Amino acid sequence: QVRLVESGGGLVQYGGSLRLSCVASGFIFNTNPMGWFRQAPGKQRELVASITTYGSTTYTDSVKGRFTISRDNAKNTWTWYLEMNSLKPEDTAVYYCNRLRDGRAYDAWGQGTQVTVSS
Repeated sequence: QVRLVESGGGLVQYGGSLRLSCVASGFIFNTNPMGWFRQAPGKQRELVASITTYGSTTYTDSVKGRFTISRDNAKNTWTWYLEMNSLKPEDTAVYYCNRLRDGRAYDAWGQGTQVTVSS
């Protein structure tokens, strides 16, 4: 089955940067876009960035200009990244990756990676 493993989270100060990684396994061929989601305490999980297999990206308004989603183009590697710059306390959340179908998460969730931004 598909397995998603996120890493790279941590504690950073306001204005700092982090790079999250997502390694997916359990499939050989993929045409689904990949997304990064986040869930802050007491809030619903939201999609913050996505990238298609052609490299087209989208971002939610609150992270535009600060976050960059990318993928590893090496053959037979399913790895995606989320570069986060100019971090704000409101970016504090558990971050998850997932494949997308019709804009929604497609696979079972991984454990996520905690991002905490101190003011």
